[in-house]
Amino acid sequence: MKETKTAFASIDAYIATFSPELQEKLQTIRSVIQESAPEATEKISYQMPTFDLHGNLVHFAAFKNHIGFYPTPNGIDEFEEELAQYPRSKGAVQFPHDRPLPLALISRIVKHRVAQNSEKAQMKSPKKKK
Repeated sequence: MKETKTAFASIDAYIATFSPELQEKLQTIRSVIQESAPEATEKISYQMPTFDLHGNLVHFAAFKNHIGFYPTPNGIDEFEEELAQYPRSKGAVQFPHDRPLPLALISRIVKHRVAQNSEKAQMKSPKKKK
């Protein structure tokens, strides 16, 4: 069976396409990201739930055997030791469905990305005199 690409209007629409068990995990990740980056806005980017704050912050997506979490290569490198137990690539980590989600680690990674993006945005904006 070939998968067809669907254009999702929102993160809610994306999550609604999965089983109740997976919906719960996706909502949990979403909540952790919202709590860790309260100023971030939600959108769909690359057909994945995405949080944006001065640019893409993190993405996440569900797959057959895992949930993919995409905090950019720096988000992976910064937490390399803690992420060593999970399959990962340059900018992504896979959290298998048969293991608990590392919510505290996800929160720390998101907060790290908030600091990175905020710092980058401050460097780009003109300096204001106090």
